[in-house]
Amino acid sequence: TEQHSGGKAYGLLKSQQEEKLNSINEAFLSDPQYAEEEDLASKLEMFKKKYMEFDLNDKGEIDIMGLKRMLEKLGLAKTHLELKKMMSEVVGGTSKDTISYNDFLNMMLGKRNAILKLILMFEGMGKEQEPKSTGPPQRKTFSDLP
Repeated sequence: TEQHSGGKAYGLLKSQQEEKLNSINEAFLSDPQYAEEEDLASKLEMFKKKYMEFDLNDKGEIDIMGLKRMLEKLGLAKTHLELKKMMSEVVGGTSKDTISYNDFLNMMLGKRNAILKLILMFEGMGKEQEPKSTGPPQRKTFSDLP
């Protein structure tokens, strides 16, 4: 399968995706709707990195598993239902099961406060205040299971 085609193909895929995302960023930069947005270029760069980190379905989109992993990495495991609700919030209630980069940017720059947007906004800020626990990891319970 092509999933295991190794580093070079994967690197090429990622750079093609990045080019696509860069061109979408360019469109947003020249969009008068976002002309008032301060630090738009650096925000877009940050959103692009964040997006690529979780864009896991090889089509350049975040699918529900990508979203699940994204939130698990942030320590926020969600149920399938919660994930679907977040998804539909981002994609505007359509039944799409992936978040395109356009959807992602519209969410991050838009006026609506989607749950995912809030999580991502605060995830960046929340990291500093949290004291690192040095003890052993907490015991897992059944409710922690995915």
